[in-house]
Amino acid sequence: MMDQVVQAIALFASVGVLIALIIGSVWGTIAGALPGIGTVAALIVALPFTFGMSTEASIALFLGIYVTSVYGGSISAILINTPGTPQSAATVLDGYPMARAGKADLAIGWATFSSLVGGVFSLVVLIVAAPLLARVSVAFGPAAIFAIIVFALTCIAWVSAGSTIKGLLAGVIGLWLTTIGTDDLTGYTRFDFGQPALMGGLSLIPVLIGIFALAEVFHRAGHYFAAKPPDVSNVGFRMPALGEITLRIPQFFRASVIGTFIGILPGTGATAATFVSYSDLRRTSPRRENFGKGEPDGLVASETANNAVTGGALIPTLALGIPGDGGTVVLLGVLTIQGLTPGFDLAQNNPHILTGAFLLILIANFIMFGLGALGSRIFAKILAMPEPILMAFIMLFSFVGAFVVRGNPIDVIICAAAGVVGVILRFAKYPVAPIVIGMALGTTFEGKLRQGMISAQGDFVEFISDPIALVVLGLTVAFIAAPIIGSRKSGKRNG
Repeated sequence: MMDQVVQAIALFASVGVLIALIIGSVWGTIAGALPGIGTVAALIVALPFTFGMSTEASIALFLGIYVTSVYGGSISAILINTPGTPQSAATVLDGYPMARAGKADLAIGWATFSSLVGGVFSLVVLIVAAPLLARVSVAFGPAAIFAIIVFALTCIAWVSAGSTIKGLLAGVIGLWLTTIGTDDLTGYTRFDFGQPALMGGLSLIPVLIGIFALAEVFHRAGHYFAAKPPDVSNVGFRMPALGEITLRIPQFFRASVIGTFIGILPGTGATAATFVSYSDLRRTSPRRENFGKGEPDGLVASETANNAVTGGALIPTLALGIPGDGGTVVLLGVLTIQGLTPGFDLAQNNPHILTGAFLLILIANFIMFGLGALGSRIFAKILAMPEPILMAFIMLFSFVGAFVVRGNPIDVIICAAAGVVGVILRFAKYPVAPIVIGMALGTTFEGKLRQGMISAQGDFVEFISDPIALVVLGLTVAFIAAPIIGSRKSGKRNG
């Protein structure tokens, strides 16, 4: 283990890597603080720059963005009652009342410290769990991997806002998109609609950029004249007293565990973790009667949990190559572009890269804390940036990012089309994250299904007789059945 640490330090301890990490952390915090950008768009904007960077610097840049962007959303949530990211939606409930009471500096202090606690806690779990799970994953056969992907898609549908059916349908659409183009097994072309440009299939990155970043630009353009400019006053940073922090150690621990566990579940994400944690602490906190009135426990619940998700979500991403949300999809794409395959191969053949990533995440969390302590006033000023300039900036880098992945002009058209589809789905209340996650998993899903069915000579029962597959599929059934049983019990009580 120490050899890996030494090798990782030697590989990542360079000025270029440190600068990339700092730039990523600064941009991630700013992007999180600006309402509507979020983690995925922040990562996408940085994508074109990685093509001239080393593998280590690229990883540093993207981990810096990924770790800090969730925290950035708390700044706008506290100051202007508008969460910069959906993951900070619960922060508004107690952060803004504190700001209105003249304690904006203290609210930012609580949010910053809570984010650090959640991020470091989940990193410890990541360090222990990811290499272990990657080593175990080598025993996973086609049936087991197929079952894990089914479970991931089920989780996505289960937590999709508004409608589970819509979430499941969106995931199926993502799976279907991966079948466009030439079939690797038979050589036949599928679903190309007579367009030679589609014979090579759809690249994940242009679709992801369009459906998240461009759709957000189009959506905000449609609501621009109805929006009000933010009223941002000068703020500072004040750490809570040590006694107040010590008093809330049980709340920090509960929120960290909830965030990390929910982050591990594919498709759930920090938004779900935030509200689960907030609801839990509102029920169990000794100060629960103050929730919604500027209670620090509310900030602890929200910001500790949503930042703990970052380490938790990286566990299936790095160990199994299964992304849990849009942000980890982009990270997975960057690793693939750099010639790295998450899973057993990464842990076995490039353990120093994995160890280096752990070190970068740790440093990024402390950079995040420093940015919150020193840059609160600056970030407050940035919140007043004219929105048209910001949206033009995002659109420019979105098209550049879509093009540079394969150098194919058709990807720019696909990106624009995905943006239009994304904004239509948003107005129709369909979740878009399941589409890109389904697309990220689709090739593996189809490959393992067909590989296993060939080995089982077409017998699906024999195919899923693998013990690991049976356990995972059983868990999948439980996830599907739980809300149904719960609603029926609730209906009987009300009846």
